[in-house]
Amino acid sequence: MRAAFLYKAGDVRVQDAPDPTIEQPTDALVRIVRSCVCGSDLHPYHSLTAADGPVPMGHEFHGVVEETGSEVSGLSRGDLVVSPFAFADNTCEFCREGLHTSCLRGGFFAAGVGGAQAEAIRVPQAQGTLVKLPGDVDEELLPSLLTLADVYGTGYHAAKQARVKPGDSVTVIGDGAVGLLAVLSAQRLGAERIILMGRHKTRTDLGIAFGATDVVAERGEEGIAKVRDLTGGHGTRAVLEAVGHMPAYDMAVGAVRPGGVISRVGVPQYEAAPVGFTSLFGPNVTLTGGPAPVRAYIDELLPAVLDGSVEPGRVFDRTLPLEQVPDAYRAMDRREALKVLITP
Repeated sequence: MRAAFLYKAGDVRVQDAPDPTIEQPTDALVRIVRSCVCGSDLHPYHSLTAADGPVPMGHEFHGVVEETGSEVSGLSRGDLVVSPFAFADNTCEFCREGLHTSCLRGGFFAAGVGGAQAEAIRVPQAQGTLVKLPGDVDEELLPSLLTLADVYGTGYHAAKQARVKPGDSVTVIGDGAVGLLAVLSAQRLGAERIILMGRHKTRTDLGIAFGATDVVAERGEEGIAKVRDLTGGHGTRAVLEAVGHMPAYDMAVGAVRPGGVISRVGVPQYEAAPVGFTSLFGPNVTLTGGPAPVRAYIDELLPAVLDGSVEPGRVFDRTLPLEQVPDAYRAMDRREALKVLITP
């Protein structure tokens, strides 16, 4: 099969790779119908050393089941399925608590399993991981269904962890796909005021379409002052941080009101972050977030995607074939594309 590999920073190649095979009785093989490039893929794209490459890339996909292991039930050859970016058995104590990213028998795609920017993939713990879709899905829904694999579920996780409720005030930091879908999620949970911090107009325009009531293009202290000016000097009760870099965290601390919640879902590119008296402790601010257990949310989010009442797939603004995955990385890295859909 053909698959994308990152050899070192900035060097993505599509090449021949061994076809995946059933390795465990709980596996399934899936022929990929749609995949994409994630904003988090850009982190290794910027930093991977040649000594650590090549590594398979991609963790978001849906596709058609080709084969199942002997212990997999409920799935058959030909089923259209969507997969979360982390595989899980859906039965262990952590899965039962809705924390599938900590599954005792789980893990993440690409690392040690194979990447989704490919023609096919092996899915461990297939029965607990894959969600069967209707067989007659309109092809126009495929981009929105793909967002259930990661970015929609991650945006929703940010809002849920922040306990967004009707009438709430929310700041979303980041106008990437996750940030925009955090806006959509906050709106669907009933937030009354949603301030989107982003400076790319085509993206923030989509954020407004998703439910943002205000846009703050300024960054740093200037951005914090603008949020506080919009909120009577207090800040918002919930801040959803969808970037992962230290300046975004600093803005989150500055934008949250006393007693509020900062929910981080941008993959952190730092370890040290202020949690002392003046930052979080003194104003009784809660810090939460983490990798989204999107399997816990797919069943809840799926019906509105299927009936077309929500369109999270609008975050895809470019479509390229698998052979052009290197172009997809370049386009997203240069901010020429928000999120690129890949068609194997």
